[in-house]
Amino acid sequence: MQPFGSLAVIGGGVIGLSVARRAALDGWSVRVHRSPEKGASWVAGGMLAPHSEGWPGEHELLRIGLDSLRLWHGGFLDGLPDGVVTARESLVVAVDRADAVDLRTVGEWLAAQGHPVTLTTAARDIEPLLAQGIRHGFVADTELAVDNRAVVEALEAHCDALGVRWAPPVTTLAETDDADLRVVANGIDAPALWPGLPIRPVKGEVLRLRWRRGCMPVPRRVVRARVHGRQVYLVPRADGVVVGATQYEHGRDTAPAVTGVRDLLDDACTVMPALGEYEFAECAAGLRPMTPDGRPIVERLDERTLVAAGHGRNGFLLAPWTAERIATELRTTVGVST
Repeated sequence: MQPFGSLAVIGGGVIGLSVARRAALDGWSVRVHRSPEKGASWVAGGMLAPHSEGWPGEHELLRIGLDSLRLWHGGFLDGLPDGVVTARESLVVAVDRADAVDLRTVGEWLAAQGHPVTLTTAARDIEPLLAQGIRHGFVADTELAVDNRAVVEALEAHCDALGVRWAPPVTTLAETDDADLRVVANGIDAPALWPGLPIRPVKGEVLRLRWRRGCMPVPRRVVRARVHGRQVYLVPRADGVVVGATQYEHGRDTAPAVTGVRDLLDDACTVMPALGEYEFAECAAGLRPMTPDGRPIVERLDERTLVAAGHGRNGFLLAPWTAERIATELRTTVGVST
């Protein structure tokens, strides 16, 4: 296939890799500039959860999240190993009455947007590992969860197979002047390349708990809970559960804090007491690239530069939507130039 032209993708996380893979499939000659350090994609929970992440007022984020979830179901997984999907349903539950009110608010808002979910007062019938007394919830049966690290590695392998080339990170856009076009997709570092992009780092701790012989089995679905106003999620993995995630602003500090880790463990065991017998395998913190309105910035910056950044807590969910949107912009460029 004769390439459309050359494309430099700056960023090697799930967004950059998804953009690179889509462009390579379309026939671009692609080079990815990436850092050897593990970024936010390595720490993520991997939930693809537009319904259970939804909140009144976030109408546009819900819309694009649902569009992207359909792309996950509709072909984005092609070329990736079967094992990257770790759950095919989400259960959202509430611990106390105030949490149940919040949950009902989300359910009613989703229904008003044309995406009803079925509320239940028998959540333990759906997930027996839940703590005694947890009754209120709803099921989002089209949501998925993926092993974030397996997805990143599989996207890298697919890019390799498509002939994508790898290069060190850049400090200025001038270092990509040899490419016909470039995509800024390096998360919290995007403003360093294009000053004025309203993206800031938001810290989040994530824990990994490993199943041990004699423990209760790993849950088969994602369990999201509101615990006295705090949110916690439990995401199945082949060998255990990922627990997340705190969210607060602390500059570029990625050291896990005792308070955040304690809250996650307390809340996880409040929701599913059997997790207290699992092995505490890992604690890490990542920096989400957040925007003021919570929506990603996926657009053209000038005639040669596009941006795909600011995905916040929804990087994995929105990766297919982002890749398609960038692909459309690239095709438009080719059409204009020819």
